[in-house]
Amino acid sequence: MATVVPRDTWVYALRLPHDPRAARMPVRSVLDSHGRSEVLDAVQLLTSELVTNAYLHAGGPVSLRLTALADGRLRVGVWGGHPRVPAPFGEPPGDRVPPAPAGAQGGRGRCLVQEYAPRWGGWSLESGPLDRGAGKLLWFEAGL
Repeated sequence: MATVVPRDTWVYALRLPHDPRAARMPVRSVLDSHGRSEVLDAVQLLTSELVTNAYLHAGGPVSLRLTALADGRLRVGVWGGHPRVPAPFGEPPGDRVPPAPAGAQGGRGRCLVQEYAPRWGGWSLESGPLDRGAGKLLWFEAGL
């Protein structure tokens, strides 16, 4: 009889300083230390986009959660203080985000998530079940 060993599971939760670049180094460090370099570039890019959007649209504190799931997927969650869940993070499959106009300075982050993440979602925390007040959690998955 074969023994099945589940993949290494772990969770990292970080409260980020008010700097959109603050997520890149922790993401790299965590993924490198767990041998997940195959998803590093995509996860760094998508995490950076979500963190930047959280700071641009909410202005308050931002938290990051990296979770390795038993089936090999990696889930990345970004919590921000604004309660509105934007497309495409609503009800799966959610509204599609149109491409940003050529030459636009922004507007590509959510498009990148829907292009490169196999799964994503979000929910509003209107009443503060996590004792953080109003806000939202947006997440995406990588791997497998």
